[in-house]
Amino acid sequence: MAEPTEILDAALRRANANLEQSLVSDPQIRERADYVARNLKNRAGVRLLMACLLAKLHRPDVDIRKPYTEIGDTDAFSGRTYDERYITTFINEHNLPCNSTTAFLTPALRNRNTTLTKDVNLVGKPPQLYQAVLSLLDDVYGGRVSADTLIAEIVRLLLIDRNERQQRIEALVATLNTTKDAVPLSSEDIVNLIEKHMSLKGTSRLSVLVVAAAYQSAEEFLGERVLTLQAHNAADIQTGALGDVEITLIGDDEVITSYEMKNKRVSREDIDRALQKLLLSNRRVNNYIFITTEPVDEEVQDYARFLYHETGGIEFVILDCIGFIRHFLHLFHRLRTRFLEAYQALILSEPQSAVSQPVKEAFLAMRQAAETGIEEE
Repeated sequence: MAEPTEILDAALRRANANLEQSLVSDPQIRERADYVARNLKNRAGVRLLMACLLAKLHRPDVDIRKPYTEIGDTDAFSGRTYDERYITTFINEHNLPCNSTTAFLTPALRNRNTTLTKDVNLVGKPPQLYQAVLSLLDDVYGGRVSADTLIAEIVRLLLIDRNERQQRIEALVATLNTTKDAVPLSSEDIVNLIEKHMSLKGTSRLSVLVVAAAYQSAEEFLGERVLTLQAHNAADIQTGALGDVEITLIGDDEVITSYEMKNKRVSREDIDRALQKLLLSNRRVNNYIFITTEPVDEEVQDYARFLYHETGGIEFVILDCIGFIRHFLHLFHRLRTRFLEAYQALILSEPQSAVSQPVKEAFLAMRQAAETGIEEE
């Protein structure tokens, strides 16, 4: 019996060998597979399907519709285990456009112990997606398509999607490169560009990248560097990080400044939690800086200022995100283009679950418009 990693590798080889042609002969099953694999609104469905298919191929005796051990039947299995242990590694290794976390913790799928038949209402959005997944599970259960063919087809569709996304990014970057000889954007132009970009939906990760890009571009002048950024969905308690961005002196791994990003007003409770985190970590920083995309509450700022003496020299401060980047760009005016390049590189290197494809493409299009002086319609 093949191991799960071997099954996934075999599916990848088969998908790559047939990239231009579907592996599924039934047109309805083919349409359902395409809808699930390339649905932009919800990426949990494809992970659910892949985990169940993998389990069926690894253990042919299981019922593909029973991905919950709580069902209690001998032919049930843990879909979450297959998803977290094998699917996560596979999609990360091949940069496939899927969620970075298990599908089994989404509202539609957690806390269930029922067989996923076609008539089950998973109460997920869009409902057509979950209905398509349930139908595909039933197609395998009913023998209308084999599990090995369907998983290879799903991988094939994900590869096509990945390649198309990358090609669009490369085309936009290539267009940008034609403007390299133009007058560089001013500091205020860059501030305006970032502010417009951050106003889009799904941009909560961008404040982290703004601060990281600032330190990356001015590292040699500051004598400080950014530690490797943690994944956007990683909890500090798991990673041991003090904040979203950690700064050390060059040549030293001791954190001297910690940044915590908030897409809301910073409260006293947020500061108290930061204090508790520092206490539990038994680590000491010079600065603990909150970066917020919302207005700063003066009373909370005063509370943060008061803690300097109370903590024996740890300075807590709350900064407005746009104000932070505006001050940085004017202070290091001659590094503004270097900053912009660093910020762009960070955006493009983020996984889709942190910075989505539309957000990445929007930034490149906005930058192109700003550099050519042609406003987007």
